[in-house]
Amino acid sequence: MKTIQVFVCCIILTISVQLQAQSEKIDTNVLIGEWQLDMSPENTTDANFAKMIITKVNNNELKGSFYRDGVRIREGRINTQTGIIYGALVSGDNSGEYNTSFYYKNGKLYGSTHAIGRAFLAVWTATKQTN
Repeated sequence: MKTIQVFVCCIILTISVQLQAQSEKIDTNVLIGEWQLDMSPENTTDANFAKMIITKVNNNELKGSFYRDGVRIREGRINTQTGIIYGALVSGDNSGEYNTSFYYKNGKLYGSTHAIGRAFLAVWTATKQTN
């Protein structure tokens, strides 16, 4: 009888762990789409916007463009280890290379972009555009 009780307890624990793991699965596809980046979120009176278009998220990789059309995302990565979607990417244009990182919270992106050759760090927020 004791063996049956232990077996039933093991099954119940296994099921609850599997259900918890399934409920914690994060849908990184929420990143796919066009995002309007507010490049100066501290100033609500300006119109300093850029865009990021995420076209594909696969495992820990993301693809698309950043800042403006034609500026391809390179080395785009996603990490969800802490239960939050974090992203990082490299982009660049004629003015140099940019390292960007962000996280997703409540339908919004919060990020920063470091312009390596231009000696600045921009902090930004982004909202997803609906088409």
